[in-house]
Amino acid sequence: MTRAWFALTSLLLIAIPAGAQARTVYRCVRDGTVSLATAPEPGSRCEAKQIDDNAAKLPNLWGAMGVISGTLYERQQDGRTVYSTRNLPGSVKVLGFTVSTPPGAQAHAGLGALGPPVLDKYAADFRAAANATGVDQAWLRAIAHVESGFDAAAVSPKGAQGVMQLMPDTAKQYGVTDPFSSAQSIYAGAKHLKDLLRRYKNDPSLVAAAYNAGVGTVARYGGVPPYAETEDYVAKVLVLRERYQAVLNPPPKKKKRAR
Repeated sequence: MTRAWFALTSLLLIAIPAGAQARTVYRCVRDGTVSLATAPEPGSRCEAKQIDDNAAKLPNLWGAMGVISGTLYERQQDGRTVYSTRNLPGSVKVLGFTVSTPPGAQAHAGLGALGPPVLDKYAADFRAAANATGVDQAWLRAIAHVESGFDAAAVSPKGAQGVMQLMPDTAKQYGVTDPFSSAQSIYAGAKHLKDLLRRYKNDPSLVAAAYNAGVGTVARYGGVPPYAETEDYVAKVLVLRERYQAVLNPPPKKKKRAR
C-alpha cells in the first residue's frame, strides 16, 4: 500500500521516554496508508504496540523487508510533542531516514505464519501462464499462496473458486469453463493480474488490494480500503512476492577472480 514508510521503530523509540521495561509505538491506518507514531493520530485507526526495552531484536511492524527510506515529523498534540511518519497539519520535518528492518524479524501480527515459498505445486501451469501473459511467476504464486494455499478445489465463503480464487463473474470474463482446473484458474488469474497491473501502473499494493476487495472498492476509497482483512492480505501478498522473487530470480553469483 502507499504507506507513509515502514520500519522506523528504532528512531521512534529515541523520541519516547523509557518506562519501566517497555515503550509504546502506535501503528496507524488512514485511507489505506500506514504510519508509525508516538501517539494515536487523530482521524486514524491506531493500534498500540508494546516494545520491550530488553528485547534482543526490534519487531518489524510492517511486513516489508529490506532498506527503507522516509521522513519523521514532529507536531504538538494535546499540549505535548509527538512524532509520526505521517505529515499531518502542523507537522515539521525533523529528519529523513534510511533504516533496515530487523534481520529475522517477523512481519506484523496480521501476517501469521506464511510458511516458505511453494515451488512444487502446478509448476508447469504457473510457468505457462507467466510466459503467456508476461506476469511474473512471483506475483502468481504469492496470490495463490494467500488465496487458496495452492488448493485447486478451494471454495471461499463468498464463492471464490480454485487455485486463484476467482469469483464466478471474473472467471467467466477470462474464459474459464472449469474453475477447478489448475491450468485454467492460474491462466485466468494471470490475465486478471495483468489487467490490474496495467490499471494501477504496476503499484503492487493497489493491485493486491483490487484482487482482494475489487476494483470498485479501491476506487471508492481512493486507495487500499481501510479493512483489516484487506490490509493484512496486501501485506501478506507483498511479503510473499518478495520471497518468491528471491527464490525464482536469485541474483547472479559473483565469479571468483583467478589468482
